[in-house]
Amino acid sequence: MSVRLRNNLWGYFFIGPFIIGFLAFTMIPIVSSLYFSFTSYDLFSAPKWIGLDNFKKMFTDDPRYLKSLKVTFIYVFGGVPLRLAFALLVAMLLNTTSRAVGLYRTMYYLPSLIGGSVAVAIMWRNIFGDQGIINLLLQFFGLDAIRWFGNPTAALWMLIFLSIWQFGSSMLIFLAGLKSIPQSYYEAASVDGANFMQRFVKITIPMLSPVILFNAIMQTIGAFMTFVPAFIISKGTGGPLDGTLLYSLYLFKQGFEFFHMGYASAMAWIMLIIIAILTSIIFATSKFWVHYESEGGN
Repeated sequence: MSVRLRNNLWGYFFIGPFIIGFLAFTMIPIVSSLYFSFTSYDLFSAPKWIGLDNFKKMFTDDPRYLKSLKVTFIYVFGGVPLRLAFALLVAMLLNTTSRAVGLYRTMYYLPSLIGGSVAVAIMWRNIFGDQGIINLLLQFFGLDAIRWFGNPTAALWMLIFLSIWQFGSSMLIFLAGLKSIPQSYYEAASVDGANFMQRFVKITIPMLSPVILFNAIMQTIGAFMTFVPAFIISKGTGGPLDGTLLYSLYLFKQGFEFFHMGYASAMAWIMLIIIAILTSIIFATSKFWVHYESEGGN
């Protein structure tokens, strides 16, 4: 056996666990779900081929599906921009030379470490309860309490507020991007008389635009896959009046509550297509607003 062949065999041996895991838990389930999306399958009997019926049902005979799609789009397009804006604001505040800045960064990142957990979702539900701290603060300032769990719009914004609170990962990425901007740019702009807003618009945003692009794509994908907060806060119902029925929650209900696994598989592929289209749009428009130093401009 040649040395090259022996080295190759050792290489395959060491990457074997990853390949087996990828095939068993990623590739085979993906291909299987594509097949199941064209079938009627209830997990207990053999799948029955029905062609495009699952896809037709989504848009013609399932109002709850259309409702989940609407709720998810509101959640994504309402929450992601606010989350990125808040993360950038905090990153700029933490972009200082204070001795305690490391502690502040850790404190601000904690919500992202625990924000997707069941415990935090339960805590969030209690905070926004009828006698929760949010309503108590509103009443303290003479305002009327809000029935967060009785109003579909209020319940959805409660989920959006939770997503904004989980800004830690985006904040750290923004902070790294801010650290990479040469201070000489700001010093030269200050000498020319530029104020804070002019420096922010003319220097910070263009130089940070590749980081904004990355964060926007990753946070958009993550928002479409949000499940735990909606499930816990609505107790698995998506209520009130399907106001928190996010796409992933409805997919879960179809697959594991109603046992319509074929329909759920079709929903998963439609979600993949939607995410792919939105990501392509973001990439296509990035040439108009993303600045790369290597290209010498936009």
